[in-house]
Amino acid sequence: MSGWMQAVLDFLAAFGPWGLLFALTIEVIPSEIVLAVFGVLVAQGRISFPEAMCAGILGGITSQLLLYLAGRYGGRPFVERYGRYVFLFPHHIERAERWFAHFGPGAVFSGRFVPVLRHAISIPAGIVRMPLGKFVLYTGLAAIPWTWFFLQLGMAFVQDRVLLEREVHRYTLPFLALALVTFVAYVAFVKYTRAASRRK
Repeated sequence: MSGWMQAVLDFLAAFGPWGLLFALTIEVIPSEIVLAVFGVLVAQGRISFPEAMCAGILGGITSQLLLYLAGRYGGRPFVERYGRYVFLFPHHIERAERWFAHFGPGAVFSGRFVPVLRHAISIPAGIVRMPLGKFVLYTGLAAIPWTWFFLQLGMAFVQDRVLLEREVHRYTLPFLALALVTFVAYVAFVKYTRAASRRK
């Protein structure tokens, strides 16, 4: 972890769950690293696990809701102009648009476990005006396992931050596998229901 990241996280740690909520809302540091570091704080007894879970889920929803609103009210030109300030570039947006156009609202859930796409997918959801309640529901459901896992990882490697950072990067792969399995199941379900409706 770079020095500035460590300094920012150490500062935010002083604010407990509010610091976690803020860090995930602005997300200039990858959420998996933020959650793992706050998992260390849970293990040290500085914040409780329920507090960290609630802050993690709410922070995950809030950060994506901001991107959703940017897409809904600002459109693609706004996002292309200002997205670079949150590390979202045109090719990321194009990839997310293709994913969303092909697989629909279910991509909001499955895309949450894919690097870069997990943020960018909120933008086309906003542009096509996906119902806000459904967007928040899918985003929240994806945030639960993501938050729980990386908090647990931080708690498990509380004594060794170097090893913790290595494990964070290592365990993002299982989430990618989970996304693919979820995605395949979703596509199969959509195809089955469409075929069933045509038979009727």
